Amino acid sequence: MRISLTRAADEAGLSVDLPSLAATHQLAATLTLWLAPGDLVALSGDLGSGKTAFARALIRALADDPHIEVPSPTFSLMVGYDLPRGRVVHADFYRVADPEELVEIGWEDQSHDAIAIVEWPERAGGALRAERLDIAMELAPDLGPDGRRARLTGGGAFAARLDRLHVSEVLVEASGFGAAERHHMQGDASTRSYARLVLPDRSAILMNAPRRPDGPPVRRGLPYSRLAHLAEDVRAFVAVARGLRAEGFSAPEIYAADLDRGLLLIEDLGDAGVIQGSPPEPIKARYEAAIDVLAALHGRRLPNVLPIAPQSEHVLPPYGTEALLIEVELMLDWYLPFRHIAIDQVVREEFVLLWRNALAPTLDEPQTWVLRDYHSPNLLWLAEREGLARVGLIDFQDAVMGPAAYDVVSLAQDARLDIPESLELHLLGHYVRQRRGADPGFDARSFAHLYALLGAQRATKILGIFARLNLRDGKPNYLRHLPRIRRYLTRCLGHQELGSLRTWYEAVLPAKDFQT
Repeated sequence: MRISLTRAADEAGLSVDLPSLAATHQLAATLTLWLAPGDLVALSGDLGSGKTAFARALIRALADDPHIEVPSPTFSLMVGYDLPRGRVVHADFYRVADPEELVEIGWEDQSHDAIAIVEWPERAGGALRAERLDIAMELAPDLGPDGRRARLTGGGAFAARLDRLHVSEVLVEASGFGAAERHHMQGDASTRSYARLVLPDRSAILMNAPRRPDGPPVRRGLPYSRLAHLAEDVRAFVAVARGLRAEGFSAPEIYAADLDRGLLLIEDLGDAGVIQGSPPEPIKARYEAAIDVLAALHGRRLPNVLPIAPQSEHVLPPYGTEALLIEVELMLDWYLPFRHIAIDQVVREEFVLLWRNALAPTLDEPQTWVLRDYHSPNLLWLAEREGLARVGLIDFQDAVMGPAAYDVVSLAQDARLDIPESLELHLLGHYVRQRRGADPGFDARSFAHLYALLGAQRATKILGIFARLNLRDGKPNYLRHLPRIRRYLTRCLGHQELGSLRTWYEAVLPAKDFQT
């Protein structure tokens, strides 16, 4: 079903014709990509204008379940739903005579951090926040017996989001996916969001990746993202995707892009991964194939400048000592406070000095593409392809030039999945054999040292990141991975050349953190 969002005559919002219930469902599905916990959708219009039908379609789209029961809240005033994307509250204020009644029914508590959908918002007076999406519904007999017309207006910061929605729909339409079904996809820990666009014969992924704010300066007047070389817009993704494809690897093809707004329509590589079961376990053959990809990549001479578009290039930054250090300091800034561990400036400076000395060997290593998030959530299995192309690659926009061992650690010490030590050792041996087969001079002993070193660096960083996701971003689900990360850290710090670092960790962290 194709719908068309057009600028309203006064330019203040968007207008869309809905000739059928199917069109209403399409509009609801389109909006789900742009909604997040804490958002408010206010539905206004006369009796019979289609508010409840739209609310029902929106809740079903948010649930990704067309059969979920969605009763009208006319008499109960509010109905809540706990969905995979978070809590959704559907309210009908038609029977509210005084806005003070909202306090009595617990509106503030029920709608906090939920996607709130409100019919008859005008009955709430000034109790509803101004930053919201207003949708005014009206009958449209000129469109047919079931015709409706909707006008969408964004209040506050939602106005910019509504503009992005319109631009994205223009991009989708121009790419031939205007009639596609929309399915929201579970995203990652970033601010990016995704939707799968499905036609009868093909599909694509819409990536909504607004430019990442720099954040406050943390050192030398620079924000963390600049110091750690994190991509701040989609240009890096486009460049690295095209670079990987030029080398014969399965990164998504870029179908269409609005680089300034951070909107991409890309190839859908499916959802078959390299893990299976519940709880998930690694599929050994697929992990071996993923190691083959790394061995092949690391054996090539690769450029550090990649084209984005005509007369536009992306330079892969060096994954040098300063970037590696700012990452491990996340442990000091976030993980230690999370564990209620206080340290003085002397202990902090000792930590930084130990790490600076430990990282010195990485400066002499051959530099290659480090994709940085090379682990199970970002690896897809393309059974219909052959050889190295069977492994689909996504989420590589933070790629840098650095030591090869880092991505091997990312895979063999998966932050979100238990990797048995026996499988880890098998993968390392497999990687070394592949590298030696291509280059008899490959130094396995040096690689083992760098693997342990960068494994300890990565585990230290991730402990800080997961603590930050909990403390700063309100995402406690990542805390369940901390025991696994601590086990990896213990394993890596056991390497004979990392003794000084291990002594610091054992002195500062609780002893149980080092139980394997």
